[in-house]
Amino acid sequence: MTAISIIHTDKAPAAVGPYSQATRSGDMLFVSGQLGIVPGQGLAEGFKAQTRQALDNLKAILEAGGSSLSKVLTVDVFILDMGRFADLNAIYAEYFGDHKPARAAIQVAGLPLGGLVEFKCMAVSG
Repeated sequence: MTAISIIHTDKAPAAVGPYSQATRSGDMLFVSGQLGIVPGQGLAEGFKAQTRQALDNLKAILEAGGSSLSKVLTVDVFILDMGRFADLNAIYAEYFGDHKPARAAIQVAGLPLGGLVEFKCMAVSG
């Protein structure tokens, strides 16, 4: 059986519950949901800032796990207001460019800490 490693970086906020920022099994990296929390400060102001910060957090954790945005296989997006979908897509495209992993976007009734958007992903590491 493949060992499971815990991934942690100070370049992203600590988990807000009893879970890890990410785990790795073999060459697969599983990144927990990331809100737009500025490490050591709290939630960024507004939807666009939270979206960028959440993606920055995702990127930092991927890099800590030996991966990158270009190695992401699938992304799940949880959004409070689907009316912001166009803004979400524009910012998302800034980060992923021509790389287009599989993705789901789900409108939710609420997110932890009053967040407006959250991203989780699976990627290949190494």
